[in-house]
Amino acid sequence: MNGLVLLVTYKTKNGMGEKFIEEVRSAGIMEKIQAEDGFVKYDYYLSAADPNEILLVEEWSSEEQQQAHLLTAHMGELKSIKEKYVTDTAVRKIML
Repeated sequence: MNGLVLLVTYKTKNGMGEKFIEEVRSAGIMEKIQAEDGFVKYDYYLSAADPNEILLVEEWSSEEQQQAHLLTAHMGELKSIKEKYVTDTAVRKIML
């Protein structure tokens, strides 16, 4: 199995970066992701230069496990939260 790292850049509505992360954490989504098979890392970072930009670094043991992660109920919940705050998403994939 080959690992996978995703670098996901979110642009949020003006002033909503911290609120987005707070809602994701308060919904318990982070804990659910950390309990998934193949989870290695899943962390949000606020940009020092742009308060409306967030970097998500996620790492999985395999691409298959990351794809299974996308089908979970909590990812559906995350999608609903993103719809309230996020205006644009860019993803870079790094195969390990």
